[in-house]
Amino acid sequence: MKKNSILIILLVLLHSIPSESLAQGCVAIRQFSGLGNAVGQGNILNKGEWNISANYRYFKSFRHFRGTEEEHNRLTDHTEVINKQHGLDINISYAFSERLYGIVSLPLQYNERSSLYEHNRTERHTSYSKGFGDMRIGAGYWLLSGEKASKGNTAIGLGIKFPTGDYAATSTFYRGDEGTPTEMTVDQSIQLGDGGTGLIVDFQGLWNIGGTNFLYYDGFYMFNPKETNGTPTNRSRPNEAIMSVPDQFALRTGVFHSFEKVHGLGASLGGRIEGIPVHDVFGGSEGFRRPGYIISVEPGVSYMLGNVTGTLNVPIALFRNRTQSVTDIENSTPDNEVHGDAAFADYLINFTLAVRIPKKAKEVFNSL
Repeated sequence: MKKNSILIILLVLLHSIPSESLAQGCVAIRQFSGLGNAVGQGNILNKGEWNISANYRYFKSFRHFRGTEEEHNRLTDHTEVINKQHGLDINISYAFSERLYGIVSLPLQYNERSSLYEHNRTERHTSYSKGFGDMRIGAGYWLLSGEKASKGNTAIGLGIKFPTGDYAATSTFYRGDEGTPTEMTVDQSIQLGDGGTGLIVDFQGLWNIGGTNFLYYDGFYMFNPKETNGTPTNRSRPNEAIMSVPDQFALRTGVFHSFEKVHGLGASLGGRIEGIPVHDVFGGSEGFRRPGYIISVEPGVSYMLGNVTGTLNVPIALFRNRTQSVTDIENSTPDNEVHGDAAFADYLINFTLAVRIPKKAKEVFNSL
């Protein structure tokens, strides 16, 4: 496989970071690809060339954790909360130069949440949300060029997340002994946005470690200075009545191998950590949030045909931790530690299809 083909596949792999994905369940990190979407950028595309990609993600969360301990009784008692989430990010990136690129990311979501406790506690019902999520726009810069980048490169990026997604989405709930239909805001984990303007700092990189083997890495941190968004949670504790606007983070690394005998085919194996911190770096951390993180092993496979690359990654959970939130700590006493729970998924399905638009193809199109 030619070197440029390997690098393009690797950059598609780097783009496949969840989203907002990030943590898979009630730890509500939204569908999110970071801004590490330099697919075909840097030393691969020339100035003026484009890349368009679509990243689809799905997971089903149902395993409840309080701290690192799983509450197995939730499954045997059939009281678990089940989230099914589908996310589609449309990403458009452009090479301003050999090293400078820009990206716009447009997320779409469809979510279902099945539970007893949000309704009348005796019958299971499902709430829904669907629509446009929080749009991101940003730029990145490859640190090396020319011969210096022959063995690998690292890019750093900055972006802004805009509150374009509905952060007060509602659905029908069935309340009281009679199960009266009532319109209420859905749980934070399936809200389409968080209501805050965020600053995103990200990085991505890849390095040849011998033959057709490459080390890849990427990650992001999103700073959300806004403390709360005014959306009611319908929870009983006063300090949890309004939804928080939390920071988010993710980190991935691993090894990619291309198969020389099958042109365009590659496989990867790595790890990832993603989640929501207890405290934001800037601004307050009051309001309701479910902080925590998930550590996964991430196998993947990629195939490139011409200027089209498909990548499938399936992160499988190894370690899940629903950490104690600010409101948990505030509600705790010396005799009673409050520690909320969260539902996590066993795995995440993550598929990316990227189309590189070479400069020559664009010139032909413009001449028609």
